[in-house]
Amino acid sequence: MAEIKTQENDASVTAFIDAVAHTRRQQEAASVIAMMERLTGKPPRMWGKSIVGFDAYDYKYDSGQSGRWPIVGLSPRKANLSLYIMPGFEPFCAELAMLGPHKTGSSCLYLTDLRKIDMDVLEQIVARSIELMRAKHTKPS
Repeated sequence: MAEIKTQENDASVTAFIDAVAHTRRQQEAASVIAMMERLTGKPPRMWGKSIVGFDAYDYKYDSGQSGRWPIVGLSPRKANLSLYIMPGFEPFCAELAMLGPHKTGSSCLYLTDLRKIDMDVLEQIVARSIELMRAKHTKPS
């Protein structure tokens, strides 16, 4: 089985954000990183070369493939700020309707301009996503 390429590493989150070409995207990333750090209580870590992640969970598919992934994360891309909302978006229908302009993939929330987003709603989505992931992936003592 092939090894997952996107793994947690010791690369500098600050250097990664500083290297983002667009100043506005750097500022947006810094704002969301601060929110995610506050909500998770965990420091940001690089995952692969382009994802900033917080906390982590272990997964194993029925196929036998397993790995580790951040509970929540982001990647400042040229076209948008991509947020990794791992439970998917079914639990967030009401919030997404109030968020502002966005697109979604299976677990990615794409934001092209944070200035047009309701940051309180975004924080609700991120906080609930963290809560759902921790409830699902925390082993009872």
